Amino acid sequence: MSTETVHSWAAVDLRAPITPEGRTMVGLLTGFDSRIRDEAGGNDRAGTFPVETFEGFAKTGLMGATVPKELGGLGVGKMYDVAVGLVALAEADASTALALHVQLSRGLTLTYEWRHGPAHVRELAERLLRSMATGEAAVCGGLKDAPGAVTELTPDGSGGWLLSGRKTLVSMAPIATHFFVHALKRAEEGPGTLAVPVVHRDTPGLTVLDNWDGLGMRASGTLDIVFDRCPVPATDILDRGEVGARRDAVLAGQTVSSITMLGIYAGAAQAARDIAVGICARRSSGVPAAARTLIAETDARLYALRTAAGAALLNADALSDDLTGDLDERGRRMMTPFQYAKMTVNELSMRVVNDCLTMVGGLSYSGDHPLARLYRDVRAGSFMQPYSYVDGVDYLSGQALDLDQDNDYMSVRALRSQAPS
Repeated sequence: MSTETVHSWAAVDLRAPITPEGRTMVGLLTGFDSRIRDEAGGNDRAGTFPVETFEGFAKTGLMGATVPKELGGLGVGKMYDVAVGLVALAEADASTALALHVQLSRGLTLTYEWRHGPAHVRELAERLLRSMATGEAAVCGGLKDAPGAVTELTPDGSGGWLLSGRKTLVSMAPIATHFFVHALKRAEEGPGTLAVPVVHRDTPGLTVLDNWDGLGMRASGTLDIVFDRCPVPATDILDRGEVGARRDAVLAGQTVSSITMLGIYAGAAQAARDIAVGICARRSSGVPAAARTLIAETDARLYALRTAAGAALLNADALSDDLTGDLDERGRRMMTPFQYAKMTVNELSMRVVNDCLTMVGGLSYSGDHPLARLYRDVRAGSFMQPYSYVDGVDYLSGQALDLDQDNDYMSVRALRSQAPS
């Protein structure tokens, strides 16, 4: 983790938390730095999830960092602070940061449900948040359907529901106790509705596959989950509205659940810079002019990506609790800066890591070199929703051109799944 001096004028570029709770979280994460760094290379090569590190996170309260204090957590409520923590963690290992992001973002979204949801959702959220605070619950999100699969809820005939389908790219899955599964709730007529059933790992019909062999983020425990008529009580389902409803209000929740991830790629880029500059500085023959140029450009790009991310996070924090106005407009005002920042972070972080390999030279072109791991890890950012690069272009160009389009990528996917082949 970076040991640079933090100045008050640097608050926007993710150098330090802005709340006491955030500082507590980052301090706790710092205690794991040496262990995570020592194990990162081996875990990457073997594709091994760092179970013992996450057990340590649970014991120190980090698995409940974003749970409100009233429910036993650390009370970190600012997305900016969560991203600062993920920057620091990703400097040690981006895979570990990605997995912890899953838990921390779920704490943020469940806190909103606990405060603003209908009665049965508030009850469900409180139960999960309290379990997260004690380290008992690790809560994953099942977002993307596996190729050829459509994850669906169908009535069981007695007031409950049955969940069937398959989700892919579910990070932190090896230790997950609960899954938030994005599904299509079938109706007798019409396109159906979007819903999120909460499914316990021990539910009959649920299988966690051990099938991750990713190019990067190899220690993130990103697995497939299969659901075969898993029973789900109606009280454990969060309804998300009709498919094709074109409700931009949902963009606010999607922003909260994902924007802190920007810190992961900022941290990976920072780690690459520190490795490369350190190697250059130790060269007895001096630093060639081309390398010095790349160092200057790298630091400028790092500042640009960190300030873009920081500004978007502060914007999201400012709007997250404001429910007084047009909620569709609020959703767009949160999502649009997020997407500007995401494109900036994705593009510049890849450029930074690539230039760091150039500075170091052929030494870095080895599977066990930390820059090789960062090169693969940082590439994952542009695949992450919302939005992947292609979907992000559609969203931002649609905003610029004032196009009438459905901006809820989950709704768009559901409609595509029902289109005739």
